[in-house]
Amino acid sequence: MRARTSPWSLGGLSLRELGARLWNELWQDEVLDRAAALAYYFLFAMFPALLFLATLFGLLPGPQLLDQLMGYAARVLPPGAATVVQKTLDQIVSGAGKGLLSVGALVALWGGSSGMVSAMTALNVAYGVTDNRPWWKRRLIALGLTLGCSILVLLGLLLIVVGPRIGSMMAGFLSVGGIFTRAWSVISISIAMFLALVVIALVYYFAPAVEQDWRWLTPGSAVCLFLWLAMSVVLRVYVTRVIDYNAAYGSIGGVILLVLWLYLSSVVLLLGAEINAEIEHAAAQQGEPSAKSEGERRAA
Repeated sequence: MRARTSPWSLGGLSLRELGARLWNELWQDEVLDRAAALAYYFLFAMFPALLFLATLFGLLPGPQLLDQLMGYAARVLPPGAATVVQKTLDQIVSGAGKGLLSVGALVALWGGSSGMVSAMTALNVAYGVTDNRPWWKRRLIALGLTLGCSILVLLGLLLIVVGPRIGSMMAGFLSVGGIFTRAWSVISISIAMFLALVVIALVYYFAPAVEQDWRWLTPGSAVCLFLWLAMSVVLRVYVTRVIDYNAAYGSIGGVILLVLWLYLSSVVLLLGAEINAEIEHAAAQQGEPSAKSEGERRAA
């Protein structure tokens, strides 16, 4: 059996050719409009998820884990959006109890799965396929993806929050000083980045109704993660130094920034899928036997 060509060969396309095809698909597949739908679902799923996290973190050992987590989130979100999330979280924490853990988990899971169903539809459009899976199977896949991705994200966030503390404890136990502590911080952040890539890979693998080979890293997932980090940094700098959204929009400025951040995050998620799809389709045109042309669910 012939080995499958690596997706890093870009299906025989040059970067310019891939960019041109991607630009056409961006408008043909209505990526910007579909990203708006994703942002809508993600916004409604966010606050039930905060309820779940607030209650769950209250049951975990260790002081102020949630506060530390929000401190890291504030470095990614634009300042106004971070303020909205923090205020909402404070209100949730003040009224949350252990009995709300299961309710918050179920609501967050269902809301997140609705966003995942919307992502599945958008990814099917990227591959040009019709999803013939029954509705209950699509919902089960969406629930499984939401649960699995949430666990990985939670592990990554906990590692970033708790990692330096673990590194300090191990450095003290081994008497190796601050070098080990700094190295552990780099390692924990690297693991968190790897978990983020796995989350993206899971979505790109299971969401579209196409047969694929599992890959930990693809050009689309790498671009998605890079653009998401860059977008978050640029948006934060823009809001901090260029424009004051609170002066322009008043009290709803933070809400607008939060929705904008979710929208741009959805754009880069769909953009990464479009990259993978175009590489797949180009490889099929080049005669790759295991690749699929646009509209094909399985290789011929």
